[in-house]
Amino acid sequence: MSKIRKKKKKAQLPFRINILFFVIFLLFSVLILQLGVVQILNGEAFQKEIERTIQDTTKIPVPRGKIYDRNHNLIVDNEPVYSITYTPEKGVQAEDRLKVAKRLADFITLVPKDEDPEKYLDKKLTERDLKEYWYLLNKKEADSRLSEKDIEELSNAEAYNKTLDLITEEEISNFSLHDKEIIAIKKEIDKAYSLSPQIVKNEGVTAEEYALVSEHLSELPGINATTDWNRNYPYGETLQSLLGAVTTQEEGIPAEKKDYFLTRGYSRNDRVGKSGLEQYYEDVLRGRKEQIEYTTTKNGVIVGSDTVVEGQRGKDLVLTIDMDFQKEVDKIVQEELLAAIRKHPGANRHLDQALAVVMNPKTGELLAVSGQRYDRSEGKFHNESFRTLYDSHRPGSTVKGATVLSGYESGVIKPGQTFFDSPIKIAGTQKKSSWKNLGTVSDLDALKFSSNVYMFYIALRMGGDYRYPFPNNKTASIDTNAFQQFRHYFAQFGLGSSTGIDYPYEATGYVGTELIGGKLLDFAIGQFDTYTTMQLAQYVSTIANDGYRVKPHFLKEIRESNGTDETLGSVYRVENSTVLNRIEMDHIDRVQEGFRRVFQVPGGTAYSYFAGKSYNPAGKTGTAQSDYYDPKTETLYTTENRSLVGYAPFDNPEIAFAIIVPNLGPNVSGQYPVNNVIGERILDTYFEMKQKEDKLGDKIKDENHEEENTQ
Repeated sequence: MSKIRKKKKKAQLPFRINILFFVIFLLFSVLILQLGVVQILNGEAFQKEIERTIQDTTKIPVPRGKIYDRNHNLIVDNEPVYSITYTPEKGVQAEDRLKVAKRLADFITLVPKDEDPEKYLDKKLTERDLKEYWYLLNKKEADSRLSEKDIEELSNAEAYNKTLDLITEEEISNFSLHDKEIIAIKKEIDKAYSLSPQIVKNEGVTAEEYALVSEHLSELPGINATTDWNRNYPYGETLQSLLGAVTTQEEGIPAEKKDYFLTRGYSRNDRVGKSGLEQYYEDVLRGRKEQIEYTTTKNGVIVGSDTVVEGQRGKDLVLTIDMDFQKEVDKIVQEELLAAIRKHPGANRHLDQALAVVMNPKTGELLAVSGQRYDRSEGKFHNESFRTLYDSHRPGSTVKGATVLSGYESGVIKPGQTFFDSPIKIAGTQKKSSWKNLGTVSDLDALKFSSNVYMFYIALRMGGDYRYPFPNNKTASIDTNAFQQFRHYFAQFGLGSSTGIDYPYEATGYVGTELIGGKLLDFAIGQFDTYTTMQLAQYVSTIANDGYRVKPHFLKEIRESNGTDETLGSVYRVENSTVLNRIEMDHIDRVQEGFRRVFQVPGGTAYSYFAGKSYNPAGKTGTAQSDYYDPKTETLYTTENRSLVGYAPFDNPEIAFAIIVPNLGPNVSGQYPVNNVIGERILDTYFEMKQKEDKLGDKIKDENHEEENTQ
């Protein structure tokens, strides 16, 4: 029995082994079959997936367009500079960027030439920058400080921030100067987006740094030594405050306009116009970015690139400004402002600026815009032309032309209307009068002699009070709708409303809110609402050209760029004159005649400055009481604004101007007539320069004519 059982056991063992081998055989068969399916049936598809690449398009910024004056003098240029950039591949990790920064630190420094390295880097680097660097150097140690609970409950970003919080001040306090250089470089490198170049350094890159980086590019993945540009101003500060500024790449596009720019094809680190004409004409000056299509593997490795759109420098602006004339106007304003300060240094202690706008009244072309501020502590001038658009002041009697026309249009006076000029006393107000008792004056006399009282009667009648002469110390019966009516008429000249100028911002002035009788009288003589110098220039231009309000503008034309060629390209667009409205008031010719008498007839308030001028000028003077708040003493002082508006020639005007000099000492005997002298010198200079140009033009014509006859 035992032998039989042993035989059975021996027979069962091979059988089981056979079954096992059979199962293994089946499994291998299935595996071989699956490999066959993968390799034979789907092999090509899988091979394509392995070899699949991705196309990404990167847009490379180009230099901005240049800016020229009306005579094609270059006033804003692009200055080429050496530049070190970093363009990361997709998926580059922090450790990789640190390696690049360490190697790059051997060749460049981010510390400006005249700066103390330690102080500069300490100011540039934050505590977080230092901690992030320490973390990369000690990642294993830093990560071990988190508890298991933190790892489970916190997101990756939260865990990282907590890890940085656990790094002590002592651990980051002993970095060397070289370490700090590396951190500063990595900080710039970290700003880069995949396949988009980020400037690491373009300010003060030396020829030696440029050469060293160029020689070691193979050791610096993503780094490139190239050229970039910075804005350059051949005329220095002249008009620079109006031309505006461009952001640095570190600033990039303004945060408050991020969506606006990103939807228009900008990158976050693009430089854009952030003020002035650079901002207003951003779409023109920006140019067309160069578009490069990168081919990358799934892992982000670049395997090829191709330029699909050639870059083109931005279009060029040609302005209406004449820079030679602009420099002369700046000089005149500076000299006369300083003369007024020195004539009465005590009384004029709050005087520190003067503003002037010169334009063609028919076309709206701005010929010169000057805003000069004198800093007594520095003993120097600052060019702040933007104040002609930003700052508003009480203009005084310069607006009396608009007041007289408002009187005509409202029907409260007629051409030739006379009033007796003597003080008016309204109950609850101080006595109101002209600068002297002028006796009986007509509308023309009222402008010529600058009669306040005449304007008071216009205001009273527009308010519904026709009493004449006005009874002493009685309450004026004024309909407050007169303020609205007055402002409606004034707005037709651009006073109190936007001028429409091609600029990102302009003030429209302060609108007085105390609507009582005495204030209506103040409004009529320019002592209530405030206006900018640009608004006054548009106002006098409207009078000069028979009631057409023309939009002032800086742009004359846009030119195509010629690439690297220094010459101007073809005309892309010409800025035509724009008439915003024509005033609804009749008898503008009488106001024009009144303005002529101010400048050219004995007794006119500006006669002593403009009498006998061959260019036949006309205009209106103004003085207004104002207030000056001194932040140092926290005191409000009473001051005086001096203003002047004018144009020439009277019968065919080609130049109009407005001048405001705020905060002179009030009631100063023998006060320096700074506004009148500035106006006189501006007109003299303009026509002298024009005469020289005409003579030069005639000479060239004669020479060409002689040459033709010789041939």
